[in-house]
Amino acid sequence: MTRNQAIALGCGGLGCLGLIAVVIAGGLFWYFQARAPRSARRNFPYNFNVNSNSNLNSNSDDNENSNGSTSSSSSSMSDDEKHRLFHAASATKDSDTMVRVWKKLGLTDADGSPNERYAAFARDHIGWLFRNSDFIQEVNTEQKARAYVNAHIND
Repeated sequence: MTRNQAIALGCGGLGCLGLIAVVIAGGLFWYFQARAPRSARRNFPYNFNVNSNSNLNSNSDDNENSNGSTSSSSSSMSDDEKHRLFHAASATKDSDTMVRVWKKLGLTDADGSPNERYAAFARDHIGWLFRNSDFIQEVNTEQKARAYVNAHIND
C-alpha cells in the first residue's frame, strides 16, 4: 500500500466515523426533544395575540362636534361613498378638510385624533384603491378633490 492510499484510507475511515457520530448525536437530540413536555419545547419569550374584529359602523353619539352638537351620522353612506370621500379629502392635502371628513366618517375622537376605527378603515382603503382607479383619476388634482368633498360632505 502506498503512502497516499494509507492517508486516503485513514481520512475516509475517520470521515465515516465522524459522520456516524453526527448522525447518532442528531438522533439522540431529536429523541430527547420529542420526549420533552410540550411546555418545555415552546419556551418563547413573546406572546402574540391577534384580533381582527373591527366595526366601522358608527352612531351619532360618536360624531360630536367641538360645540357639543352631533353631526349627521355617516351610517347612511355606503362603504364606497365613505372611501370616495376619504380619498378625496386626502387628495386635497389640506389637514383641516381631512379632519372634517374623518369626523364625518366617525374615524376620530372628539379631539380630532384618529381612533381604532381609523386604522381598520385605512387598511380597508388600501384594497379599495386597487379596485377604484377610475375615481382616483377623477379627483387627481387638489381642486377636483376639494370640489368633490364640498359637494359630498353633507350627504
